[in-house]
Amino acid sequence: MEPSPATMEPSDDSAYARLRTLITSGDIAPGARLREAALAARLGVSRTPVREALNRLAAEGIVEISRNKGAQVVSFTPEDVAGLYDVRAGFEPHAALLAVPRLTDDDVEHLAELNSRMEAAAAAGDLAALGALNNEFHGIFVDRCGNRHFAIALQTLMRPAVVAHTFGKYSPEALRRSMLHHAELVAAARARDGEWAEAVMRTHILAARNAAGAGRPGE
Repeated sequence: MEPSPATMEPSDDSAYARLRTLITSGDIAPGARLREAALAARLGVSRTPVREALNRLAAEGIVEISRNKGAQVVSFTPEDVAGLYDVRAGFEPHAALLAVPRLTDDDVEHLAELNSRMEAAAAAGDLAALGALNNEFHGIFVDRCGNRHFAIALQTLMRPAVVAHTFGKYSPEALRRSMLHHAELVAAARARDGEWAEAVMRTHILAARNAAGAGRPGE
């Protein structure tokens, strides 16, 4: 399967890829200031690629840049997380409905492989790996929905930083439920049943929202 730039994690050794990994893995915490000189020294590069990386990350909604405070990692409030999951619950199940009939046998096997790796990461308590694998898993449904503009619109809703944040708040029971949802999505994909996948995806995303303690305002 050819990776999509909209959903796949960066795999190169650029300043952007390395800085994005530091943030999405939690090595650089939400709200942390991002000073160009310090980052350049840490990454062993000049300040120019760091500046370019910060601008790219700002465009993705992972970093915010202001005239007074400079650059810092976005800090998500419970309301922010709830809002993202509510929008995902409205759009991503439809992506699954459109994608499943388009999946190739290789796509389905890739989903199954990712599901197995997620289960292993969950059992090991490796939340950083779990978040990256989860993003890739969901990305397959988005990539295969057949609507490039729809896929791009979903990009910012699948922020790895948010996924890592929410997995860290899961109870053991909620994490098991999430893994069962992924397994059921694989089964729906094997059956090429888009309506089944749509229903499971919606349940999965709403469960994720509540497992992360990000209920609707007033809940």
